[in-house]
Amino acid sequence: MSETSDLTNHFLIAMPGLADPNFSHTVTYICEHNEKGAMGIVINRPSELTLGEVFDHMGIEASPRVDVEVPVYEGGPVEPEHGFVIHASVGAWDSSLKVTDDIAVTTSRDVLSAIAYGEGPKRYLFALGYAGWGAGQLEDEIASNAWLSGPADSSILFESGPGQRWTAAAALLGVDVNLLSSQIGHA
Repeated sequence: MSETSDLTNHFLIAMPGLADPNFSHTVTYICEHNEKGAMGIVINRPSELTLGEVFDHMGIEASPRVDVEVPVYEGGPVEPEHGFVIHASVGAWDSSLKVTDDIAVTTSRDVLSAIAYGEGPKRYLFALGYAGWGAGQLEDEIASNAWLSGPADSSILFESGPGQRWTAAAALLGVDVNLLSSQIGHA
């Protein structure tokens, strides 16, 4: 795989015609992409769960100064029982994948405990599950116009509301997804 085709730290923006209910109108943050495939987390599908409910389930007591109403996201259809924290300020957690110098994905309990105590990363997104693609699968889906891709922006990842992320990520590429047709045609 050439360096130019590495989509790590990119957004995958679902095209309007993508009918798969797991990915319709989603933005997926690609955490890892190499010759073996790709792994990403959907960042614009809040679930009905809150972070406080996850803390309760895990037996983690949250500090009163921590917002326990933060939404938990549906990160993708693979391993929906596993949690993933995308966060800024990489830190030294037990199980992290460094995506960039400033962003990591952590799957260990220690980062959640630190967040609950108000000592963890200040910018984070917690999701259950992830999206995965085998070798060449993501490239094929992009070639068939299922996805737009472009460099990720941390302000969209951590600061934009989930309802704005799909259009904001496309706007980074100069695309208004509301003007794209969901119909596929042939010339």
